[in-house]
Amino acid sequence: MSVVRCIIIGMTQNTSASPLHDLARKHLPADVAERWIGLLRPAARLVAVPDPGPQDVVVGRLGGLPALPEDAAWPVWEGHGPLSFVASVDCAVLPAGALDIALPADGTLSFFYFDGQIDDGEAYVDVDDPETWAGAQVVHVPAGVPVAERALPVIDDEDVEFEAYPEVPLTARVEWTAPDSWHPDVMTALWPGGEVKEPNSHPEEAGAFLDELWDLERDADHLIGGHANPVQNPVEYEIAHGVLGRDTRWDDPRVAEEAKGWTLLAQIDTDGDADMMWGDCGALYWLIRPQDLAELRFDRAMFTMQCC
Repeated sequence: MSVVRCIIIGMTQNTSASPLHDLARKHLPADVAERWIGLLRPAARLVAVPDPGPQDVVVGRLGGLPALPEDAAWPVWEGHGPLSFVASVDCAVLPAGALDIALPADGTLSFFYFDGQIDDGEAYVDVDDPETWAGAQVVHVPAGVPVAERALPVIDDEDVEFEAYPEVPLTARVEWTAPDSWHPDVMTALWPGGEVKEPNSHPEEAGAFLDELWDLERDADHLIGGHANPVQNPVEYEIAHGVLGRDTRWDDPRVAEEAKGWTLLAQIDTDGDADMMWGDCGALYWLIRPQDLAELRFDRAMFTMQCC
């Protein structure tokens, strides 16, 4: 399990004075602090608002039923069954201009996942097994395409209950995100001179900084863009390993190189309001290559799930 999950701090107009910047400059040598600060990325943090008021700008929702084009099939994992609808966001309302990924200017992104309702968890999506990748999908519906709320698929088994998650509206705010403390880029940034002397340890001089960073940890994160908040290992490396194949050694330099090509599209955490529990208080992660995102090739997004 990761020692420090990704920390999110509210973004301000004066980004150089944000709490994350201040924390780094308080505890780290100037050059080390600036290297670490250079790794920060903005994200849209999705905040569950069960009872939104007139002042709340709703950008999406957890659960409920998806709105799909009439000619679009409900996403399924062939041989296993329909996927559960997890969340959707309205790209036109998201603060996409403040992020560093090329989200669509409009339309809706919907996230589906085979969550084990149908088979009591017998089959699961494994990033290292391409035969399971269809168990998590992203659907983009462009603006102007007529859609209608879609009823749940009928399961031809009276012993199986396939239910929708409770609907929870989401608002968003742009916040800085920091990478996991065990991400190789962080290790390089924290060691003096950028030279990692002990691959499995942080430099002693960074101890107070990491301790205080840990104290700022949030319990749950729903994110669009930015750095993922991993429960265990950096998710980019899990995706890279899956792309290269399960027989690839984790210390193969190709894993680190491939990991650089992936960015977080969305993270959906365990959420009590929406009755969502991913494993043991885990999270779902969809990542995508920037070029595929720019070309709206959401069919090429990759998925992993982590839990405690």
